Amino acid sequence: MDLKIVRALIYGHAIGDALGVPVEFSSRTERMVSPVTSMRSNFAREFPAGTWADDTSLSIALLESLGRLGKIDYTDIMDNFVKWYDDDEFTALGDPVDEVGMRTSTAILGFKCGMNPTNCGGEEESDNGNGSLMRIDPIVLYLHEKFGENLATDESMEIVHNISSLTHAHARSKIACGILILILNEILNGAKDLKIAIRDGISKAREFYSAREDFANEFSENFARVSSENFAETPRDDIHSSGYVIDTLEASIWCLLNSKDYSECVLKAVNLGIETNTTAAVAGGVAGLFYGFDAIPTQWIDTLQAKSLLDEICEKFASQTF
Repeated sequence: MDLKIVRALIYGHAIGDALGVPVEFSSRTERMVSPVTSMRSNFAREFPAGTWADDTSLSIALLESLGRLGKIDYTDIMDNFVKWYDDDEFTALGDPVDEVGMRTSTAILGFKCGMNPTNCGGEEESDNGNGSLMRIDPIVLYLHEKFGENLATDESMEIVHNISSLTHAHARSKIACGILILILNEILNGAKDLKIAIRDGISKAREFYSAREDFANEFSENFARVSSENFAETPRDDIHSSGYVIDTLEASIWCLLNSKDYSECVLKAVNLGIETNTTAAVAGGVAGLFYGFDAIPTQWIDTLQAKSLLDEICEKFASQTF
């Protein structure tokens, strides 16, 4: 795969993450008073500008396994998650930036105790945080190389669902991840209009999930708004930016639909407040892939921490044959 495509997705994701880290959990009102317009340091937590968090760490942990092995190995992916959790590998500063989400922590601890990796994720309705959505995007690079234009199949979507289930196994989280991956694949298929890529990706997701009994009700009950034709016109005040997986998916797609370039998209995401870095990471991965690596501001790329780590993992993946 073209290295610039891989870097566009990973840098797009990581820079969104890094823009949001210094103001994570701040309110929307605070962001309206003092909007983020560029990379910031976080003096209270002593993080330099350009520091990314677990959203990116777990994404590159996934990508590293794919690039090293050239195949899906759920145990190896979880081993990488353990290296991050126990040994601070795949981090921007050599130590964790964020507290580990409770659901992700429980899943990793379960794996360490001998659970099958795809059985580690929580299956309860309360287990629908954004912890799998925030790290799922690299799998589209592998799936597109292996399966091509059509990923709305049982074989490819099972892989997406299994990657989610490493930490989040409820149908709602799986569907959210599936929607994001199908949107990303439309971009890899050559979509020239981001709105059309989003529309077509969601349409394929609707067709896929509505035809499957174990997903149909979940899709119709929880993904109707983001699937609606006029979702882009939803007022900003009605877009929520919490850690709930539906909120993160909706907020990210809303930012993508209501922006014209990479910078506008990720800044809009950060300035929604609360889950500032995760919303911007999810939206940023899509925006980076669509607009391209060269559309990401050079100053933000230069400020990003641990670029050598990101580049090493991207290069290894790009050189792999699947």
